[in-house]
This record gives sequence, C-alpha cells and structure tokens, in this order.
Amino acid sequence: MIHYKTAAEIEIMRATCLLVGKAHAAAAKALKPGMTTQQVNDLVEAFILDNGGKPSFKNYHGFPAATCISMNEAVVHGFPGAHTLKEGDIISLDIGIYKNGFHGDSAYTYAIGEVSEEVKQLLKVTKASLYVGIEKARAGNRIGDISHAIQMYTEKTHGYGVVRELVGHGLGRDLHEDPQVPNYGKQGSGPKLKEGMVLAIEPMINMGVKDIEQLSDGWTILTKDRKPSAHFEHDVCITKGDPDILTSFAEIEQAEKANSNLSWSY
Repeated sequence: MIHYKTAAEIEIMRATCLLVGKAHAAAAKALKPGMTTQQVNDLVEAFILDNGGKPSFKNYHGFPAATCISMNEAVVHGFPGAHTLKEGDIISLDIGIYKNGFHGDSAYTYAIGEVSEEVKQLLKVTKASLYVGIEKARAGNRIGDISHAIQMYTEKTHGYGVVRELVGHGLGRDLHEDPQVPNYGKQGSGPKLKEGMVLAIEPMINMGVKDIEQLSDGWTILTKDRKPSAHFEHDVCITKGDPDILTSFAEIEQAEKANSNLSWSY
C-alpha cells in the first residue's frame, strides 16, 4: 500500500530529512585516514541523539549499528568496526533518522584522500544519475520512468553495472514503504506517480559487473568482481510541479570541500 502524505506531514518529514544531511556533514568534517569505521558510526549516532532523533537503522531487522558504512567493493549494508580508513578508499555512509513520527534516509559516497580517475568518474556519474532519475519523479509519470533514466545514464551511456537486487523505496512513518524504486526498468512501467508520494531514490552503481554477493554476516553486500561501487540517495516528494527534494547535499558538499582529507572533484 502506498501512503500519501499531507502538506503538513511533508514539512515534518523535510525537517527530519534535512537533519540527515547535517549528520552527513558532521561526518564529512571528521573523515580522515586512520579513523576507524566504528568511530565514524559513533560520531553519527551521537549527532542524531543530540538532535532529538533516533537512528532508523539500529536494530532494524537486527542490524547492529546506527549507520551503514560500506567501503570500496562493498555496495551497501556494511557494518562499522575496527577497519581503518586509508588514502584511496571510498566510503558510502547511509544514514537514517526517525524523528517526530517520520524517517529521513540519505546516502553519500566520500573519497578519502586521492583516488584514481576511474573512481572519481564512478562517483561523478553515480551522483549525476541520482538527479537524472529525480527529474522523472513527476506526477503522471511512472516508477519505471525514474528507473529507466538511471539505467540509461549509468549502464548504457557509461558502461557501469546497475545493481538489480537492491532498490529505492517509499518513505514515511515506516523506513521502507511501497513502492519499490529500482534503478533499472522500462519507461511507462510500474505504479503511477501521484502528489504526496515520498520516494527514497538511491542509485547503487558498480564500476564493473552488476552482480553482487552477500557476506556471511547476512548484511554486507559486495560486488561480485570486487570492483568499487558508489551509492547516493535523496528523499523526494512528488508534487504537481517540479520534484521536491527533501534531503540536501549542500552542507555535505561544503564540509567535503573544506576537509583536506577528502577529494572533491565531482
């Protein structure tokens, strides 16, 4: 069942979604070689709690941490731990916050120090593909229009692998609501987009093949060929006019640019 939000509910969601961006920015200011992924998680969790929210992911179907931290060939759902960041790594942070009855959910992939031009291109294209998909998130279109646009841009134009098994989703009082939002598909297919729908659109794009594997921890997803993967996510409200992006990357990008330990060229 698709849950349509009222104008008042959208504004409550917007505040939570913007807080997710601030949590990302807090992490982006601190990321550096030598930092452990557990330290990143703890920083984000403290920020969420200090701002009156709850981590959406912690204990969600048994997930043990506040933040999904996925590095290099890890696509999504990575656990934080003792692993230390080093020059040349990429790290995807997926952060969810529950506050005032609604969830916000956003992901961003960061480059630690200098990374290869190939990796920079992957990040640039994946991030751009998010906006290519959002452009199709308009009342009267269908989910497949978003999916097709992302697939054409990443797979057909740039030759990357689009993960099939993991998709975006509706968002609201529950972290995962209908409809599912794949990053591949046919134009004109799927549920019709209507005013009041909120979608978490999140391209998960592999440098190599589309195929993935799951680790024995039951959560962490890796690319089958162990090439890098990137992940960016916005929460978007369908309106009568232009798509309304509830999350924001502005503070993240500002922090990213100011942190000399991060590459920013996309």
